[in-house]
Amino acid sequence: MKFSFRQFIYLPICVFSLFCCTLNPAYANEQFTIAVIGKTKNDSFYEQSFKGCLNFASKVNNLKCIYDGADDYQDVRTQSLVISELAEQSVDAFLVSTTDSEYLVTHALKNLKKKNIPVITFDSDLLSKHQQYRLAYIGTNNFDFGVALGKLAIKYKTAEKQSICLQSGHQTTPNLNARLAGVRHALSGQSKKRLSGDSGWVEHPRCPLYTMGKRHASLEQVKRFSSLKNPPIFLAVAGFAQFNPDYIETMKAAKDKIADGNFVMISADTEQIQLDALKHGLSTVNLGQKPFEMGRKSAELMYNYLTQGAKPELDKYYLDYHLCDKSNFETCTVNY
Repeated sequence: MKFSFRQFIYLPICVFSLFCCTLNPAYANEQFTIAVIGKTKNDSFYEQSFKGCLNFASKVNNLKCIYDGADDYQDVRTQSLVISELAEQSVDAFLVSTTDSEYLVTHALKNLKKKNIPVITFDSDLLSKHQQYRLAYIGTNNFDFGVALGKLAIKYKTAEKQSICLQSGHQTTPNLNARLAGVRHALSGQSKKRLSGDSGWVEHPRCPLYTMGKRHASLEQVKRFSSLKNPPIFLAVAGFAQFNPDYIETMKAAKDKIADGNFVMISADTEQIQLDALKHGLSTVNLGQKPFEMGRKSAELMYNYLTQGAKPELDKYYLDYHLCDKSNFETCTVNY
C-alpha cells in the first residue's frame, strides 16, 4: 500500500489528536470545586440541591461541593456578590438558581465567562437573551408547572367569577414569572395580563403579592387573606410562607376554613415542613419538584465538562413534578 506525502503528514496528526482526546480523563486526577448558589441560603429547597451535588461528589474522588448564597431572602445584589467573591477563591464552576437575570449577568456572569469559569443554572434559568452565559439548565419546566398549579385551582372554583390571589417572590425572577404566566394561561388561555374576570377568573386587586422570598412577610400575607370573610383562592408559586417555621402554629386559626374549603391554600413545593402542614390540615394541596435531582444532575453534567470537556447534550433538562395532599403526604415524595 502506498502513502502519499499528505497521508504521511496526516497520520501523526491523527495519532496526536487521539492521544489528546484520551488524555482528558487524566484530568480526573485533579481536584475540582463546584459552588451551589440558590436564591436564598437558608432554604431547605436549595439545601436539597446541595445534597444532590454532594451525592454525586461522593461517587468520584476529586470533586468538592460548597454551598452559599443570599442569607435570608431573594437579594439579587448579594447573590451576584457571593458568586464574584467565590470566583476569586479557586472555585472551578457554579450551579446557580437565577434571581434576576439581567443583574446576575451584568454583575457576575460576564466576568465568569472572561475567566472561563462555567455555569449551569438549575431551578431558575437565565432569560433567553442571556443563556450564552451558561452551559445548560436543569430543573422544572416552569411555565408547564404554572399551568399545572392553575389546573389545581380550577378544581376549587365556586363562583361565576372566581377571585384568586397569586403570591410570588422577586418581581424579576425568571422561573417565578414563568409560573405566573402558566397559571394565567391555565385559567384564561392567555399569559400576559392579569385575570380580569372575562374567563371566569379575576385576580384580587391587591395581588399578585411579591414577597422577595421573605418568610415573615409571606406568612403575614397568607394569614391576612385567610382571615377575610370571603377569601380568594390563595396560590403561591413557591414555598414562601410554608417555609416559615411558624407556619403551622400561625395557620391553626384557619384550619376549619381550610377543612371546609372556605380557604383554599395551593402551594408549590413539598419540603418536609410543607408535608407537615398537609398532615395538620393546614394546606389544601402542594405541587412538588425535585431539588435533590436538580443538584445531582447539574453536578454530574458540570463534572463531565470539567474533566472531559464534554458539554451537556441538551440545552434544557426538564424534571417532572408530583402532587401531594392530605391523602398521600407520607408517600408522595422523598426529602433528603
